[in-house]
Amino acid sequence: MSDPRTTTDEPLGALVHRLSEQIPELVRTELRLAQAELAQKGKRAGLGIGMFSLAGLLAFFAAATLIATSIVALDLVLPLWAACLIVAAVLLLAALGAALGGRNEMQQATPVAPEVTIANVKEDVSALKGEHR
Repeated sequence: MSDPRTTTDEPLGALVHRLSEQIPELVRTELRLAQAELAQKGKRAGLGIGMFSLAGLLAFFAAATLIATSIVALDLVLPLWAACLIVAAVLLLAALGAALGGRNEMQQATPVAPEVTIANVKEDVSALKGEHR
């Protein structure tokens, strides 16, 4: 006896017709599933971004509290104005260092065009044309 999964009484034309009717529905169903999955992942990503934002805000408040604590600690051995001036100078030096580091990184990132890749593509085109450099 033959396997019922591999044989059918329907003519090939009917099978192709049924298949052509079912494929668009299958595609629509898969697209709806993908849309629902992306919507769910988008909600989770939004929640994650919100939690990272909260963590950043709390870290900012913690840093501000540590700065105030350092001023209070220096006030124990110096006048308050001198403690504030020293902490402000340290913060400005740190800001200057971050700005210079950021400037250097930006200079290395420009121009935005992928120069090495462009040069490689030009070499490839020249090689395909039979030109030698």
